[in-house]
Amino acid sequence: MPNGAQALMKTLVDAGIEVCFSNPGTSEMHFVAALDSEPRMRAVLALFEGVATGAADGYARMAGKPAATLLHLGCGLGNGLANLHNARKGKVPIVNIVGDHATYHTRLDAQLQSDIETVARNVSPGFVRTSVSTAQLCQDATDAITAARGLPGQVATLILPADVSWGEGAVPCPPPPQPTPQAADAAVVQAIAEVVRSGKKTALLLGRNALREPALLAAARIAAHSGVQLLAEVFPTRMERGAGLPSVERIAYLAEMAGVQLAEIEHLVLVDAKAPVSFFAYPGKKSELVPDTCTVHTLSTPAQDAAASLVQLATALGATQTAPALQAAQRPSRPRGKLTAPKVCKAVGHLLPDNAILIDEAITSGLMLSAMTAGAPRHDLITLTGGAIGQGLPNAVGAAIACPDRPVIALIGDGTAMYTFQALWTMAREKLHVVSIIFNNASYSVLNVELERVGADEVGPKAQSQLDLSGPTLNFALLAQGMGVHAVRTDTAEGFNKALEYALATPGPHLIEALVPESLSGAKRKVLPWLLRSLPHLPPAVARALKRKIAP
Repeated sequence: MPNGAQALMKTLVDAGIEVCFSNPGTSEMHFVAALDSEPRMRAVLALFEGVATGAADGYARMAGKPAATLLHLGCGLGNGLANLHNARKGKVPIVNIVGDHATYHTRLDAQLQSDIETVARNVSPGFVRTSVSTAQLCQDATDAITAARGLPGQVATLILPADVSWGEGAVPCPPPPQPTPQAADAAVVQAIAEVVRSGKKTALLLGRNALREPALLAAARIAAHSGVQLLAEVFPTRMERGAGLPSVERIAYLAEMAGVQLAEIEHLVLVDAKAPVSFFAYPGKKSELVPDTCTVHTLSTPAQDAAASLVQLATALGATQTAPALQAAQRPSRPRGKLTAPKVCKAVGHLLPDNAILIDEAITSGLMLSAMTAGAPRHDLITLTGGAIGQGLPNAVGAAIACPDRPVIALIGDGTAMYTFQALWTMAREKLHVVSIIFNNASYSVLNVELERVGADEVGPKAQSQLDLSGPTLNFALLAQGMGVHAVRTDTAEGFNKALEYALATPGPHLIEALVPESLSGAKRKVLPWLLRSLPHLPPAVARALKRKIAP
């Protein structure tokens, strides 16, 4: 009979979990050995746990099913926590396997002993379980799979003691059934239909699965028929966009700009989304972004079928035959001259291939990305759902493994790139066609903006040095080459265009280091807080025009 690890491996793959992103240690060696017992399981090594967890997140977003992680004890889980947080916020399914000391060893408080369950509950509030026997292991795994794939998806953490793994006599479990989401209740649909018919300014706020094609088309028919506005969450888990799909305006990251977008809305209808709140608290400013004059309604929760709910709403409104407004095909011109962050975004929009996966963790440098790619060929957009930086490069690994026939382009800020730069080594090892674009402006630019927004006074050289990445300035091209990735460094638009064309045409991983000035610096940075404070007091049309100018 198989040991625990071998039976666990078969239980996982029989349930459709076919990729394991790992950074193992001694406690997980029997699981590692069991990988060779199951040819259907692909094992992907990461050199840092945050890469493994972020890759599992990116994989699940694109594959529509969970991957497994394999992490080493509580310290390994701690290293992977940030990207598990992003997955939790995005309601992404992951079976998070964390090795532990043998059950009889834990009483000794060895050097790596820790309270794994307590750590795990921060990112796995719905399912944390320590398997206590080999006989029970596969049922525990089945319960974890069921929880991860539940409605909505979640991170399910299974803690695997070493002796449970090496114990003999385990029996694999059959795969659990797939959950089937239900549409919104008919009474809810009718109530929302009445809200839309009221004639008051109404917006649909779309999140997660509501940003996929079937739901987008239904929402766009409702908008065309009834005049409602379409909005998307600020950081969508996965958003389908581009030519031939409805164009949906994302809620702005900056609370002041989001306030402009929401100011005149009287009814906000949530579709697989939550009511928008400010990312952080700021002195003298509200944290809830929905105006006091606006009523919030819920059409469908994240546990329900967003597309079916929107179709039912369209039916109730008589909008099923209404032609939706679709984004026309258009590309920006080819940029020229000295390279800037907007020109990088322009080049991406000019050259973006069909069916690409676009990963945006460019922070301030990516402000123009949405506008520059709106009319590009159809693509998927992945964003920073939980705000914990270091997601983008690992997400690219997972997305490329989930969709090997699709090009993956990741736009990453220089500060965030250094959190999980080890992902490049995995790209090279797995021969993934990923183009990583690093904006090197030698600054935590967004934090310089936040310094002004929070009203911090008397900022001197010591404070400024904490937000400055120069001295030494990082050389990402050299770092990437050291990890086996083809890399180019450029400060001209012509050089960037050439590098991107080559990278898209040549299989394997590539990195383009874009040497750019800060998008928000000098006078722009100084005036931005004043402009943001002024927005609520300006005529709505003027406020909207200013918002589009700063962050279209």
